[in-house]
Amino acid sequence: METGAKAGVITRVHEIYIKASQAQIWEAITSPEWTRRYGYGGLVDIEQRPGGAYRYKADDMMKKMGLPDIIIDGDVIESDPPRKLVHTYRWLFSDANKAEGYTRVTWQIETTEGGFCRLCVTHEMDNAPIMAAATVAPFSLRGGGGWNWILSDLKSLLETGSRLHG
Repeated sequence: METGAKAGVITRVHEIYIKASQAQIWEAITSPEWTRRYGYGGLVDIEQRPGGAYRYKADDMMKKMGLPDIIIDGDVIESDPPRKLVHTYRWLFSDANKAEGYTRVTWQIETTEGGFCRLCVTHEMDNAPIMAAATVAPFSLRGGGGWNWILSDLKSLLETGSRLHG
């Protein structure tokens, strides 16, 4: 779902339901042992406190492609394990990505009456058209897929132990 009434303001909300506990999902989004196993495979490094650093480190394959050691940076705004994480988010892939500046990502994990959890990722991308386009791109082994693919891959891994591909 996309919202945004003003020019340059884009907010996308991605929801997915996962048969896992809040604690399992929290661990999967905040632990490098998990983040290396789904999505693009980078290694998250989070200081889980307001003002703490949020970094995503390139894995060996990404480095071989010429990406920097740190591919995403930001700061933690709010951390309420295992329910909510809010942080700024900036790509460091290119000068154009850096120039767009920081966006804001909110992760909310809620237990449902059905015994599974709802994971909602809200990405506020004010004046970040490159990121806005890329975060909803269709899946491609060359790097596309955005949040829809990342969250689907996370769901598959948590529920079955296997990724969507590879």
